[in-house]
Amino acid sequence: MRIVRLANFVTARSGGLRTALRELGAGYLAAGHSPVLIVPGARYEDVETEQGRVITLPGPEVPRLGGYRVLLDRRRVAETLARIRPDHLEVSDRTTLRWTGGWARQHGVPSTMVSHESLDGLLRLFGRGHGRWLADRLNARTVAGFDRIVCTTGWAAAEFERLGVRDVDRVPLGVDLDVFSPARHDPALRRRWAAPGDALLVHCGRLSAEKQPGRSLAALAEVCAAGVPAVLVVAGGGPLRPALQAEAAERGLPVRFVGHLRDRAELAALLATADVALAPGPIETFGLGALEALASGTPVVVSAASALPEVIGTAGLAARSDASYGAAVRTLLDRPDRRVAARARAERFPWSASVAGFLEIITAGRARASRRT
Repeated sequence: MRIVRLANFVTARSGGLRTALRELGAGYLAAGHSPVLIVPGARYEDVETEQGRVITLPGPEVPRLGGYRVLLDRRRVAETLARIRPDHLEVSDRTTLRWTGGWARQHGVPSTMVSHESLDGLLRLFGRGHGRWLADRLNARTVAGFDRIVCTTGWAAAEFERLGVRDVDRVPLGVDLDVFSPARHDPALRRRWAAPGDALLVHCGRLSAEKQPGRSLAALAEVCAAGVPAVLVVAGGGPLRPALQAEAAERGLPVRFVGHLRDRAELAALLATADVALAPGPIETFGLGALEALASGTPVVVSAASALPEVIGTAGLAARSDASYGAAVRTLLDRPDRRVAARARAERFPWSASVAGFLEIITAGRARASRRT
């Protein structure tokens, strides 16, 4: 089966969406299918990769978003889809690419929309009036435009279910349990970043407003003020990095900004060496970074307002206010079984289960389309 996947807002280097697309594509390919991924980029490319065929169409950068690009040339996208002739269309952007659901229906192609973001949350976070009303209108159009809606958590599905949609599919994402492992713990790396006796905290993620990275600095400040020596390593880039560096310097906080780690093994070693990870984004619909920390044997403090409490279970703590992140960190530092519990939780989320879940939905959609014809 030729499974064509479309995505916008994918950076060339990192991000949870990029990871999910890569792992699902590789799983489809291993299962004997022909996955094709279409994404925006600086120039046209058409290459065979470990996740199948990847076509890059030229798309402009979105200002002030740190490298995100979008597919805006609808005619070229439609021509590319017509040339490839998909057996199934899987779309991972319900705003700028929602129109492709209509293309799929017009051409008799079964389609799924994968919800990787919370429209309600984004509109609330960025101060748009009537955010919930607008999100509901956009989500209703998405439901009408696609055959199936796939969400990765119950938290994400609630945005559709409140519209009366009862058949939202739920398939959690996964984690590479070999790359991210407690065995990656590196004493030399710990000595590099922290003095003996210091707690090593880590924030891995994009430094942008929706991720609320300032909460990680606030957590470090509270931990240090409580008399617990600690250092925070921030792995990731983004538009807020200069402001965060200035804040850390002004407050005299022991923060180390290491930028984006291109090497997954290097990232895995950092996560496995840390004592506690921080994932404070309030609108995360799954949180791959937090799951990678758990797989590395490191508990996570997350936002209670996001989907992450559903993902981490009892292998971490959810903070309900900005002031409570530091207290949650100190509580986890006192748990003697925190590493065992973190790894055990992550082992419930292998990528093989995610691939199987998505393929089950795709196969069911194909079967329904055959019955209609």
